[in-house]
Amino acid sequence: MTRRELAGLVALFLVTLPAVTPRLYSSDEVQYFSYLRSLWFDRDVSFDNEYRYFYDRGVARTQGFEDTFLQLTTPTGRRVNFGTLGCAILWTPFYAVADTWVRMAQARSPDLEADGFSAPYLAAVAYGSAFYGFIAVLFSIGAARRLTGYGVGPALVIWAGTPLLFYMYVAPGYSHACSAFAVALFVSVWLRVRPTWTVGGIAALAAAAGLMTMVREQDAFVALGPALDYLLPGRNPDVRGPSLAGGVRALGIAAVTFGLCVLPQLVAYKALNGHFGPSGLVSRKMSWTAPHALEVLFSPEHGFFFWTPVAVVGIAGLFLLALRGVPYHIDARRIGACALLMLATQIYVSGSVESWTVAGAFGQRRFVALTIFLTMGIATIWSRAHWRASRTRYAVGACVAVAIWWNVALMALFGSGLMDRQRLEPRRNAYDVFVTLPKMAPQLAYRYFTNRRSFYKAPEIR
Repeated sequence: MTRRELAGLVALFLVTLPAVTPRLYSSDEVQYFSYLRSLWFDRDVSFDNEYRYFYDRGVARTQGFEDTFLQLTTPTGRRVNFGTLGCAILWTPFYAVADTWVRMAQARSPDLEADGFSAPYLAAVAYGSAFYGFIAVLFSIGAARRLTGYGVGPALVIWAGTPLLFYMYVAPGYSHACSAFAVALFVSVWLRVRPTWTVGGIAALAAAAGLMTMVREQDAFVALGPALDYLLPGRNPDVRGPSLAGGVRALGIAAVTFGLCVLPQLVAYKALNGHFGPSGLVSRKMSWTAPHALEVLFSPEHGFFFWTPVAVVGIAGLFLLALRGVPYHIDARRIGACALLMLATQIYVSGSVESWTVAGAFGQRRFVALTIFLTMGIATIWSRAHWRASRTRYAVGACVAVAIWWNVALMALFGSGLMDRQRLEPRRNAYDVFVTLPKMAPQLAYRYFTNRRSFYKAPEIR
């Protein structure tokens, strides 16, 4: 990436920062934030006071929240938490800045509380998520350019055309922008170390895998792609593979590094659940035969492809990369095949969760982690279309533009309460996206930037 490109992207990100919504509003956000606040202020993983704070102030004031998080206890007598520690680790630098600023500002504003809950602390988490989402975009550009020579355009398409945009700006308290960053970091490290597979490189890859796992446990399955790439024959003939002893040594170092990196999560699980693993309330939701794998993609109400049609183009590009490769990259097909495997693991895990519909959330949010893979796929299509006739380029461009508008328009409908947040209704929503919303767009944009609180209480669903 050139300096001019990087400067332009940074300027674009800074200009869009006012669009970040610095608040929490769901139980998932409260759980991830509670890890950070409890460890920073209370030095424990006991979340009763955090949950009661948000419940008493109406942030998560539902019967389901009370029954689950204020009534149930773990085997160690603590409140349950289905989240993980990774987001808290990533948010810590931003939270530390907020805490320092609040304590310094108290001399001028005594009403400003250094309690970990006030507005500066929530803003720190929100802007932290937006930052990590942006870094995920930069990593995606690097990976796509390494393979195809194209990066900025495809990354902007995925940034604007997938739920990453929503979870960076509208609901940044979720883990998904951080997840996109952690997976993009892991894949970028893999692409950098795979030509030589040095011991140091493998250790770095294992450390990235540890962070990725602590942000969202299901992302650990992504590590299967690089593992197979390392173990299976057929590498670039110009690269000398490791000896048997060297390979065993490298894998041992990787295992130790990974274990040390996930140790904080294991310790937290032990203190919280009484064992080195997540709550049994999480594991019982899993059906490991993946009965919903097709639905999670193709369901008209909840499917990834219906919520995010640009993903169809991105995945098609990954198949093209795996089957035909790209010019001037000797290992592109192998990388494409590994990327498809990593993508398939996420489809498998998401299809194994009984709550696969993620109803009430924007889109199939568990697939935000695929940002870097979709960018690689779009870049492959982009590189092929560049050499095609202008008619082909225009057709691809039109499809991508419509898919981006679909995503942005659904965000507006979802955020303003003008659609059923429990499910997509393709026919009715298509009318609203292409007919109703263009008339309302200026008004909604004005409200978003001048009176954002007016969206917090959505009108009745029509």
